[in-house]
Amino acid sequence: MRFLPALLILLLAAGCRVAAPSGPVTSPTSPQTFAPTQTDTLSAGLLPWRQFFRDSALVGLLDTAMRQNLDVRIAVQRVEVYQAQYLARRGALFPTVSAGGTTGLDHYGLYTMTGVGNFDTNLSQNIDGGQRVPTGLTPDYFAGLRSSWEIDIWGKLRSRRRAAYLRVLSSEQGRNLVITNLVADVARAYYELQALDSQLATLERNAKLQEEGLRLIRIQKQAGRVTELAVQQFAAQALRTESLAFETRQRITETETNINQLLGRYPQTIRRTPLRPTQELPANIMVGVPATALLRRPDVRQAELELRATHADVDAARAAFLPSLTLTPYVGLNSFSASQFFNPSSVVYGVLVGLTGPILNRAQVRADYRQAVAGSYQGYYRYQQALQAGFREVVVGLRGLENYRAAADLRAREVAQLRSAVATANELFVAGYASYLEVITAQRSVLDAELNLATARQAQLLQSVNLYRALGGGWR
Repeated sequence: MRFLPALLILLLAAGCRVAAPSGPVTSPTSPQTFAPTQTDTLSAGLLPWRQFFRDSALVGLLDTAMRQNLDVRIAVQRVEVYQAQYLARRGALFPTVSAGGTTGLDHYGLYTMTGVGNFDTNLSQNIDGGQRVPTGLTPDYFAGLRSSWEIDIWGKLRSRRRAAYLRVLSSEQGRNLVITNLVADVARAYYELQALDSQLATLERNAKLQEEGLRLIRIQKQAGRVTELAVQQFAAQALRTESLAFETRQRITETETNINQLLGRYPQTIRRTPLRPTQELPANIMVGVPATALLRRPDVRQAELELRATHADVDAARAAFLPSLTLTPYVGLNSFSASQFFNPSSVVYGVLVGLTGPILNRAQVRADYRQAVAGSYQGYYRYQQALQAGFREVVVGLRGLENYRAAADLRAREVAQLRSAVATANELFVAGYASYLEVITAQRSVLDAELNLATARQAQLLQSVNLYRALGGGWR
């Protein structure tokens, strides 16, 4: 019997051994620069969105979105949930104290230790009448304080608290990610709306020119210079332009509705400035060094914090194999006589010390440990995914910004050439050196080129927004 406590401790220690998990397969290191010619050291992602976007109408829309967007409000409440979980984990480090009272009635058999003991007690000459125990039904009254406190010897509770705290920080980065995406979505929809306005203005202007051309071709038909086929070709082209205008108006309505939903309000007219032919980008785009630029992205920060939280989960799961030391003190009033309940002699107190640990059936503990290790691996791979996705988005954004800028310049020159071609075709047609088909082709070509020019300018603006988001901007 003297060696029984030592034997129990050895059994607990034998059941506590668990190997540390092997590390996940490492991914290749990221390049030192986003592009061979990139030498900027300051990233545009550091700029707040109020400074990055120079359009006052867009800034006003973004300000409304920050106050009313439902996704942002949901993200804020998600942070509240994780903060509550952190408070619960932190509270587990402190003792719990509860006040309560119990009342019970017990009937002990004649051949039970308690029954025999009560019978012998009542026969003792050392007790008075108030200390005699009822032998039929024995009451038991208790009122007082009970406490339970698990001593965190191995850091299990501290690891859980750390994991909860890191998830609070991760949820805050998740909220920043929602804001970043919201800024990008509103800006993209706004520039799309500007481009649609420009396309609609182009269609309406060309529609008027084509109506005037149709009127003149009808006059020339009456003079016998052209046939009915020419009139039909001009009329068909005017109808095509009018149908494109209606389609564009529908797209404008859909885009305005989308913006209003992002702003957390019901459909209404969106105030915006027109898309200027020489409209500049929101700000000078600089990207900086990948090692610092990518770590400013909310999704990368969120993945990093979640990875650290999973490491704390693994530490807590490993500590679960070790014995737990629990103190259970109590103090209060306890008596089998209601009349003596409030007697100072009825005061009782004590403490119970418990040491428990898994020995035989450890399936649940092992399952929790394996789950924590797998979660740690997942967190590491998600972190690598976030880094790779961020690097890809920045590289694509940089290339796209250069390519779309060159495409917009070339399409502007194309529009200028085709406008000159339309004027030349009209002059040659009046002089009888060109057919009406050449005039129609020139008009259709310039219309398509003007629409494509608006699309190219839109793509250039959208690419700048995408690059700004890829660099971690928008949530400040």
